[in-house]
Amino acid sequence: MKKLTMIAASLGLAFAAMPAMAAPWAPISQRAAGLNQRIDQGQRIGGLNRAEAARLHVQVRELQALETRYRRGGFTAGERRDLDQRFDRLSAQIRQQSARRHR
Repeated sequence: MKKLTMIAASLGLAFAAMPAMAAPWAPISQRAAGLNQRIDQGQRIGGLNRAEAARLHVQVRELQALETRYRRGGFTAGERRDLDQRFDRLSAQIRQQSARRHR
């Protein structure tokens, strides 16, 4: 019975940890391609004008440069969190600006 309880507890811990393992952290450089595609698409459909698209592309490059600076000394958990939050804000900004004129 003890063995069965231990197995069940182990499985419970393994399944509890799965969400954290299922989405490994991806470098901003890999994410940047998707952001740049969305910016270009927003410009093609008319949601972004040329100047807005250029500003957003600059923000993507700045985020990549920040990641490079953080990477030099090795990432801390706070630096990864900061990059993730900045990425999420930029992604939302692209979505909002692209949709604004397209409606």
